[in-house]
Amino acid sequence: MAEGTQADPWVLKTPPGSSEYTMYRDGDQLVCQVGSTRLTYRARAIEDLHEWLLAQQDWVLLGAADENKPAAPGTVEAWGRSESNPVGGWYGTRKGYRGRFGMYLPPLLEALGMVELEHGARNNRVRAIPAP
Repeated sequence: MAEGTQADPWVLKTPPGSSEYTMYRDGDQLVCQVGSTRLTYRARAIEDLHEWLLAQQDWVLLGAADENKPAAPGTVEAWGRSESNPVGGWYGTRKGYRGRFGMYLPPLLEALGMVELEHGARNNRVRAIPAP
């Protein structure tokens, strides 16, 4: 498995498997490169999302949406921008590119062995795997 650094990023696929992207940790940020688009998220999203999914105790819809579109309630996307999450709002840090949390974070957690993730054409769900 990759180290998750800029020199050795994680190579991931979106849940439907239709697009490949890379992600790496740079200090307290996760850098997500999707083609020529660069998104950044708070690195603590890895642990925070896993903890939230554990608390849900079931499958949760991803609900990926761009920043300027509303997120469906109860989805990973909605939680990633909710004022009630541990950071009090967006995990995305680059204005205009803060959305798609529900598309790009769950595959990373799957690669790290923290979640189970569905890989259908749409309406995919995720659930936490408890730490051993």
